[in-house]
Amino acid sequence: MGQGVSQRATLTELLAATERGEGVVLATVVDTRRSVPRRSGSNMLIYADGRTSGTIGGGEMESRVVAESLVAHADGRTRLLTYELLDPSTGDPGVCGGEVQIYLEPHMPTPTIYVIGCGHVGKAVVELAHWLGFRVVATDDRVDLATADLLPLADLVIGGPIEDALAVAPVTSETHLVVVTRNVAVDLVLLPHLVRTPARSIGVMGSKRRWTTTREQLTAAGLDAADLARITAPIGLELHAETPQEIAVSILGEIVEQRRRPVGEPG
Repeated sequence: MGQGVSQRATLTELLAATERGEGVVLATVVDTRRSVPRRSGSNMLIYADGRTSGTIGGGEMESRVVAESLVAHADGRTRLLTYELLDPSTGDPGVCGGEVQIYLEPHMPTPTIYVIGCGHVGKAVVELAHWLGFRVVATDDRVDLATADLLPLADLVIGGPIEDALAVAPVTSETHLVVVTRNVAVDLVLLPHLVRTPARSIGVMGSKRRWTTTREQLTAAGLDAADLARITAPIGLELHAETPQEIAVSILGEIVEQRRRPVGEPG
């Protein structure tokens, strides 16, 4: 396969990945000197789980590129990597005798705010999330509240059971689940389904007392510590918020802070 054909195939795969909501890093050889395993224009894709497609030379150098790409997945930042391929005893990732520069370019899907519960707070979260540029999915088991007429700023509105919503709009690693329902009984139905998704975050509205009750009942229902550790409750920054709009600010503020936090910095 010629290099031009290979590049077109890589770009086609990249587009397909982002369209299905899966982030991917494109690694491209942009400059070389002397003897190197692949020439300028060679590229490969690296997925968030470490899967790769294509090659930029293999061996230790490619392993290092994959490792750097996983960090790029986390922070969304481009990188220009330079490797000398001279002497592995001094830390070089090869012995070809040349030098190579590789550009890492993350292609991340638009992150999704998945609002579960379309009451006053849910509607405010939908509106603010739209304004902030997120893709917004809204759902509620009360089909009279989950309508496009009531939530015109949502990209997708789904009424009915949570199983139906998850089938229509699958959760990805770039999805933030915002659970703003009317009571504990509803949360007990929802959360066992939500912890099985690859969501980037799961936040539940309510008081600390409400969450204590919910957690106890979820534990009794079979959720383990790892499942419960994925849930943030109460969701939102402590702003002493009162109105639905203020609560929406606290929720989205927490999500933005999480997304902008440098890799490795504790929350």
